[in-house]
Amino acid sequence: MSITQDSAVTLHYTVHELLPNGSALKLLDKGHMAYLHGGYENVFPKVEAALAGKNAGDSVQVELAVEEAFGPIDDSLKRTIPKGEFPPGVKVGGQLRGTNDQGEPQVYNVVKIKGPVVLLDGNHPLAGKALRFQATVTEVRPATTEEIAHRHVHGGHGHHH
Repeated sequence: MSITQDSAVTLHYTVHELLPNGSALKLLDKGHMAYLHGGYENVFPKVEAALAGKNAGDSVQVELAVEEAFGPIDDSLKRTIPKGEFPPGVKVGGQLRGTNDQGEPQVYNVVKIKGPVVLLDGNHPLAGKALRFQATVTEVRPATTEEIAHRHVHGGHGHHH
């Protein structure tokens, strides 16, 4: 079966940081994922376009500019809080929930604990990076009615209810 509108697609992928000269710098992420094909915003649009028409066993490699990936770094999503307000047990690399400047919920990554302050960053860890996304299609099947209604894949490497 080829990947078409409303296909449930499972991928094995790797993501590398892409240098300005086009070479890949370092492995940033790897794993398995599932997404619902057809404009459901479960995967980057450029990656989805490259996967259209592919079958299980096919591979793609897509280079994503910063704007096509997680976007530029937004300095308004960086915070410094007093260490005294920092919850116990959370370490560098951990996450905290808070609100952004608009009062909306925001997840912050703990970047650094420096003396009396804690540095937090609400940007995606890959924001500001151009990426090389490589993937091999491991499974393609028709999405269920429920998956289409929920706009994402259920089970396997997708979302579980």
